[in-house]
Amino acid sequence: MECTVHWVAASGMGFMAETGSGHVLTMDGAPDGGGRNLAPRPMETVLAGTGGCSAYDVVLILQRGRHDITGCTVKVTAERASVDPKVFTHIHLHFVVTGRGLPDAAVARAVALSHEKYCSATIMLAKTAEVTVSHEVVDG
Repeated sequence: MECTVHWVAASGMGFMAETGSGHVLTMDGAPDGGGRNLAPRPMETVLAGTGGCSAYDVVLILQRGRHDITGCTVKVTAERASVDPKVFTHIHLHFVVTGRGLPDAAVARAVALSHEKYCSATIMLAKTAEVTVSHEVVDG
């Protein structure tokens, strides 16, 4: 896996990442740090990737279990250290999983498996942050 990040000098503190799979991701800094607030902050993209990694696991696990899942949303909240390096110190992922007749136990198991075994992002970030999870099931 690889990624090349280019500074877009004319933007102040904007960066363009080109991923190994051929996609482009734009990032920018806050105005007080020289950015123009035109794109997510780099650390926001870390959180977004973490949520995506874990949600991917949850959906896949439920689909493989032949559950009728119709939606999955994860809200990721985080706290960072107040001094450099401002690592994440706490991350919480709250899953809202929608489906027809989804057993709560199956969703709880999928979330736990992602959190404890499969999600490389949350497991890696757990080296510096307390990572917690919660879920709710919505019929639909």
